[in-house]
Order: sequence, then C-alpha cells, then structure tokens
Amino acid sequence: MQRIVEPEIIDQLPPDHPDVKRSRVDLKVINFLMGNERWIARHLAKYPAAMANGVVEIGAGEGTLLRRLARRHPGIPLTACDLAPRPAGLPETIVWDQRDVFESLAGMKAGVLAANLFLHHFEYEELERFRPLMENFEVICLNEPYRVERTVWDAQFILPFVGRATKHDMMVSIRAGFVHGELPERLGLDPAKWRIREETTWRGGLRMLASRA
Repeated sequence: MQRIVEPEIIDQLPPDHPDVKRSRVDLKVINFLMGNERWIARHLAKYPAAMANGVVEIGAGEGTLLRRLARRHPGIPLTACDLAPRPAGLPETIVWDQRDVFESLAGMKAGVLAANLFLHHFEYEELERFRPLMENFEVICLNEPYRVERTVWDAQFILPFVGRATKHDMMVSIRAGFVHGELPERLGLDPAKWRIREETTWRGGLRMLASRA
C-alpha cells in the first residue's frame, strides 16, 4: 500500500467536542484489544535503568500508558507531551507538557521515549525532524498501524461498533501507517548504534523497540 497522510477528524475539533469524546472511548477499546499499552509497559520493564532516567510519551492523549507506568513503577519520572489540555484525574506525578512535540523534545533528555499510534500523523519529511532528538534517549518504544491490506480488511469488523469520527480516522490511520524498516530509517536509527527490533501483530500493529547498542 502506498503511504498517504491525511487529516483526521478529531485533530480538527476542540477537545470537548462530542465526536472527540466518543473517539477517546473508541481508542481505549481499540488499544485494549490490540494490547498496545500492555506491550509497551511489558517491554519497558526490561530497561529499569533507562526508566529511572525518565519516560517521555509523545502524543500522550488521555495519559493511559503513563498512568499504567505510574502504578507499576512509582517514583519514575514521567512526562506526557500533547497539544490537548491535561486530562482530568491524571496523577500529579505525571508532568504534562502542552506544546508542539518538536518544541517539547527540543530541550528534553530522558531514558525512554514512547509513542503509541502517534507518528503516523507525520509525513516522511516531518519524521526526519525527529532524528537529532532521538539522540537524547536510551530506549525508544513505538507502536503504529501496520500499513497492509490485511489491516484494512480486519478493521472492517470493528467499524459498526465505533463512532462517526473513529470510522473515518481509523482508515486514515492505517493508510498513514508503516511497514518494516520505515520507522528506523526515517528516524535515523543507525543499526551500528541501536539494537532494533520490529514485529507485527495479527491485530494490525507494527511495533518497534530500539535500545542503545
């Protein structure tokens, strides 16, 4: 599939819009079914030294992943980066950085960088802007849509159960997703400096874990 990046409905609406609120609920269900946060949390636990230097999540959304990490690893510095306002009820121990992602990361250094269903919003050229910023982390853990026809086919089964915005945005996300090798290349992760592992799931996810060699 050719990669196509298009605007998603929820990115063009205010955070309190009914379609956005419904989409958040849909996304929680989709993330649960795909096991996205569970996968990230399980693999990050293998790098306690890196986590002790802080975990930064870009495109943090409702902060679901960082809430999980806060419960499992109390005392770990956690920072969420997102353009949306701080979610209600987010633990005070989680820092909320409400700025453009490139502004946030420009002055940031930590052990872990995580992103769940976020980088597919960026064109290839924009992704390359992350390259110098990757040097400020020891472990990078990413989950994105797997851009193949099978993922499009599988998504059809959940469409009747999600809201209007999610119906549109889900297909847009898949078409803007990635295949093997694209994320390490665009992010400038040199195999001589990074141990890179990629895997796909039958649920339509492409997952990448990179740690310093």
